[in-house]
Amino acid sequence: MTFKHVGVIGAGAWGTALAQVAARAGLQVTLQAREPEVVASIAADRENTMFLAGVKLEAAIVASADMAALSACDLILAVPPAQHLRSALTALKPHLQAGVPVVLCSKGVEQGTLKLMSDVAAQVLPGQPIAVLSGPSFAGEVARGLPTAVTLACEDEDLGQRIGQAIAIPTFRPYWAADVIGAEAGGAVKNVLAIACGISEGKGLGRSAHAALITRGFAELTRLAVALGGKSETVAGLCGLGDLVLTCSSPQSRNMSVGLALGGGQTLEQALAGKVSVAEGVASAPAVRALARSLGVETPICEAVAAILAGEVDVDSAILGLLSRPLKAEA
Repeated sequence: MTFKHVGVIGAGAWGTALAQVAARAGLQVTLQAREPEVVASIAADRENTMFLAGVKLEAAIVASADMAALSACDLILAVPPAQHLRSALTALKPHLQAGVPVVLCSKGVEQGTLKLMSDVAAQVLPGQPIAVLSGPSFAGEVARGLPTAVTLACEDEDLGQRIGQAIAIPTFRPYWAADVIGAEAGGAVKNVLAIACGISEGKGLGRSAHAALITRGFAELTRLAVALGGKSETVAGLCGLGDLVLTCSSPQSRNMSVGLALGGGQTLEQALAGKVSVAEGVASAPAVRALARSLGVETPICEAVAAILAGEVDVDSAILGLLSRPLKAEA
């Protein structure tokens, strides 16, 4: 079976960019948006001026505020903010045909339940085929057709390969993996670590500190992924190390930009003011901290970020706490 009609849930920057990729791959695309002004903007001007201004969208993309518009789709890309995935899939469920694969493109850990996105999907859509798309990808670059490679994780190799072939174009290359948990863990934790790297940059701590945070943060990410049942080799790829390096290395990253503001002396409220796109790490940090604690996994950098965001400690005290930790073997 080949896929012909893709439904994209969530018309933020990333959802819109993935709709653009799917249209360029020759698929019919229905882009579901919560915001009526986004639907109107795409219909009138072929542009999502709210979330992805300056990118002309392909004619094959049709925007709708109605979840029922996805009822004829044979492939779903779910791209709402992670904390809204459960409600989005619940709204989709009455309109979803049996056997239609759902590709989870949101990165995070659900607050309260501490579940990964695939666990949320399994609860809401039992028996539905699930895959995960994750990797180093800025929405604006993907939408403009700049080269990007990502991980497409699916336990069913044949299904994963068919989904990958359906959405692949020369500038968007999905690499298949079987390890769904590893792919999700990398995407969730890297957003928290990007806030840490932004704080370091905002405080002017230098490139050596930045490199140390990425490296030691990757160790935390790997420990948590393995504790959840993922594989270290998965997070050493695009969905873990690749995504971490990108998100921690550019102010284009919404999460790193929040950290930059915090490191520069702003409050969290000031750092988030005026942003229309979601910085997933802010919502995921307390959930990642709670999940790591429940599994007995040591994640001092993620702990520090969660404490800063919760107002439990100031930035300088958190940095001092990390620098005062006992020395130990690296491995």
